[in-house]
Formats: sequence, structure tokens, C-alpha cells
Amino acid sequence: MYFDFIDFFRNIKLVDVIEFLGTFAFAISGVRMASSKNFDLFGAFTIGFITAIGGGTIRDLFIGVTPFWMANPIYLWATLFALLFVIMFKNKVVRLQYTFFLFDSIGLGLFVVVGTEKTLVMGFAPWVAVIMGTITGSFGGMLRDILITEIPLIFRKEVYAFACVIGAIFFTAAYILNMNLALNELLTATIVILTRILAVKFHWHLPILKGEKNNE
Repeated sequence: MYFDFIDFFRNIKLVDVIEFLGTFAFAISGVRMASSKNFDLFGAFTIGFITAIGGGTIRDLFIGVTPFWMANPIYLWATLFALLFVIMFKNKVVRLQYTFFLFDSIGLGLFVVVGTEKTLVMGFAPWVAVIMGTITGSFGGMLRDILITEIPLIFRKEVYAFACVIGAIFFTAAYILNMNLALNELLTATIVILTRILAVKFHWHLPILKGEKNNE
């Protein structure tokens, strides 16, 4: 494990930093939600870890590579740090709904960048990259909500997965146009985060599909 850490930091890239920060942010949102349901420490760690790696794992399985978190234990450590962070600042993190929303939005934006970029670098078509970016950003939260018996945000009227789609389309278009990669990563994450925040603030949502009423 020691040499894994040395190798990781020796070859670190900006996208690796983004992936670590996204893992940390999503893990905090998962741990925070678990604490609101009175999970024990192991349960909270498990929910945090699944939230953090769920979308990326599904993406990697789809594109045929080893799931990213199996290559280095740094992502387990990120989840542990997230758990300790919530424990240390529980009065602020656990009780404030806005804190969950903020970390969830940050994780959303960062993971859209990672998922879209990784898929494009591997040579997949732009439309595949948009789908993989959306899956990376939103499916970890979906798994979290299912495990804690909540209706997943991705299925509610709130703009969630659609914010991922917008960000993934922007990243893909900018990537094809050869925009500076670091700038593209920053702008894409910002677009996703701001779209999510503004959508909640101003109550933007997609049209709701209403079923027929049962008159029986």
C-alpha cells in the first residue's frame, strides 16, 4: 500500500485531483445522509463509499476497464476522511440540509468532468461520453438514495441528471474544439454546480409525466 501511494502522487494529474475531490465530496453527502437515518459508523462508511464510487464503477464496467477505485486505496482513504470530517463537524454538517446539497452538487460537477473526459480519452463517440459523464455524476447518488430508502433525486422533478447532461455536452464540445483541458474541466464543473444550485433556488424542473387517474 505504501508504494501505491508513492506511485499515485508521483504520476498525479489534474483529473486525478478532481476525481479525489469528487470522491471526498460525494462521500460526505453519503455519510451525512446515513447519519440522518441513524446508521452506525460502518453503515455510514459503506453508504459514503458507495455514493462516491458507484457512478464511476458503473461507467468503468460499461467502457471495459477495471473500476478506478480498485487501482489505488486512495479512494477508500477519501471516504474515511469524509467520515471523520462529518464526525468532527457534525453539528454543522449533519444538521444543515444546505451542507448536504452543497457537497452533493460539488461531487456532481467534479464527477461529470471525470466520466466524460475518461470516456473521450479512450476513444468512444461523443454521445457515449455524454452518457458516461451523466452516469458518473448521478448514479452514485441514486444508489445512495435507494440504500437509505429514499426516492432517488435523479427520478424527482429537481434538475439533477439533466445538469450532468448539460455539463457533459459542454465538456465534449469544448474537447472536440481543443479548448485548454484544465480550463474545460474547471468550466464544466462550474456549469454543473451552478445549474444545480440555480435550478433549486429558482425551482427549475423538467415537465412531470402525469399518469391517468384511476376512476374505479
